[in-house]
Amino acid sequence: MTLLGDAAVAMWWNVDEQNRVEFHEWHSKEHLPERLGIPGFRRGSRWKSAEEGAYFVLYELESYDTLTSPPYLSRLNDPTPWSTKMMPLHRGMVRSQCRILETSGYGLATFMHTVRLSPLPGREGELRAFLSALVKRAPHLPGLTSAHLLRTETPATKPTREQEIRGGDAAADWILLVSGHTSDPWSSLLDGAGMENALDRAGAGNVALGEFSLMHAVTANDVETVGRRAAGGAR
Repeated sequence: MTLLGDAAVAMWWNVDEQNRVEFHEWHSKEHLPERLGIPGFRRGSRWKSAEEGAYFVLYELESYDTLTSPPYLSRLNDPTPWSTKMMPLHRGMVRSQCRILETSGYGLATFMHTVRLSPLPGREGELRAFLSALVKRAPHLPGLTSAHLLRTETPATKPTREQEIRGGDAAADWILLVSGHTSDPWSSLLDGAGMENALDRAGAGNVALGEFSLMHAVTANDVETVGRRAAGGAR
């Protein structure tokens, strides 16, 4: 599968203009390597919206159990001084701890299109079938490389220190991710139909669309390789 595991943490937030330079330095040079050093974290990526100051971050996890693992909870409850400074600057945080229901395609591409949505009462099966067809179809179309369907399943754990610092997080329900090297995936994926209208007909509510471009991605192998080289140089 193209996503590196069976679970994920998907997040959206905004950062005010005066804090963005430091935010990028912190996230690239401390937070991504820290998270990818936790057992079970496979890849982390940060994406920037055309809307100034809006970001999407995706952490791909080996399994759903990673979300409640002692190493991960330990980091969430003992943030670094830099993280403690930056966490309150995440505005409008939506943080979803997810199971990956379906995934298709390969690798990372320039654009990530995100859709947050919920099934309307009594239409979950219809909506799931519609989204499943999109996921399977996407990688075979011009300009598209992968697609994924995620569903939020928040673990039954106490609020962490990081959540307390941010003041609480919202969560999505279902999430559709479509990636590729085109900024307009919906015309080919839906045969010219608009995405919001198509989702409405398929039984979706609470729809929020986003378009993001890749800024930085780190894998667990990157962190392990840097650590081995640093250890070798220290001898």
